[in-house]
Amino acid sequence: MSSNIDVASVETKSQTAAAWRQLDYLPIGLFGSVMGLTGLSVAWRLAYARYGAPEWLSTAIGWVAIAAFVALTLGYAVKLATAPDAVLAEFRHPIAGNLFGTFLISLLLLPIVVAPLSLPIARCLWVVGAVAMVLFAWLMISRWMSDRQQVAHATPAWIIPLVGMLDVPLALPSLDLPPLHGLMVLSLAVGLFFAVPLFTLIFSRLLFEPPMPDALKPTLLILVAPFSVGYSTYEVATGQLDLFAQSLYMLTLFVLAVLLGQLRNLMMCCPFKVSWWAVSFPLAASSIAALRFAAAQPSLTTDAIAIALLALATFVIAALLGRTLLGIAQGELRTLSA
Repeated sequence: MSSNIDVASVETKSQTAAAWRQLDYLPIGLFGSVMGLTGLSVAWRLAYARYGAPEWLSTAIGWVAIAAFVALTLGYAVKLATAPDAVLAEFRHPIAGNLFGTFLISLLLLPIVVAPLSLPIARCLWVVGAVAMVLFAWLMISRWMSDRQQVAHATPAWIIPLVGMLDVPLALPSLDLPPLHGLMVLSLAVGLFFAVPLFTLIFSRLLFEPPMPDALKPTLLILVAPFSVGYSTYEVATGQLDLFAQSLYMLTLFVLAVLLGQLRNLMMCCPFKVSWWAVSFPLAASSIAALRFAAAQPSLTTDAIAIALLALATFVIAALLGRTLLGIAQGELRTLSA
């Protein structure tokens, strides 16, 4: 009798371990959804200040971003505990390894949403995110320069560590911390300086190498992020809208127009994957840049662009969220993550 109980106990534990290990498929890049939701919350907060949009909408989106972050952090912690080999393989991957920056960028952006609720928690999140982001950017750039890379691996995901550096100063106005001017200059300099050769390399790969796989095509929109985030960071760091800032904003609009044309057939060329969340943050960051620019240089044109980009970002992110939740409800998240 005792042996039967022992066998049943072992089988139960084995089944439980196997169930937990099923999260080994969870991709770190899904934290891009937190980035997009947080960016959209910030955009609607700016729309509230500029146009009197409903304030509750920004707050509601912020809560969704917080819930997504908590759920994904718990899920990935389970993956780390039950399938550390899968996490290590993901980190060592020449493309997926860069996506660990999405988790760190989430730590840098969420304080903007959390600060009105709890300033100490927001500060803690930002400090952890800022330190980790500087170290991560250093690690990734060192990896690129230390080993010979393959051109096929030069995808827009490589820009994420640099976009993360540009995101470091964005929450500072909300945290009531010292100016930290040196850190802002470091983040801006590293992010923009390394973005130029990487953008050139990726652009060259798109021109002269075979097309990217369908699953990676949504990541093309990441190429907008250095300009849109760079504009917002430059404005936060300098407090002015000079010719360089205006150039970053105009580049944002131009590159965005080009890439939206490239992705217009996305829904017809390949089935939905969670990698599509890669379009969310660039769209949100572009709408934030447009709203900031419209506030600095108000006109019918700048306001129309800001409202259009906000509407586009809201529609796309709402569609992504709805499709992802449907996939989770139907138990197909593993398939969507493949």
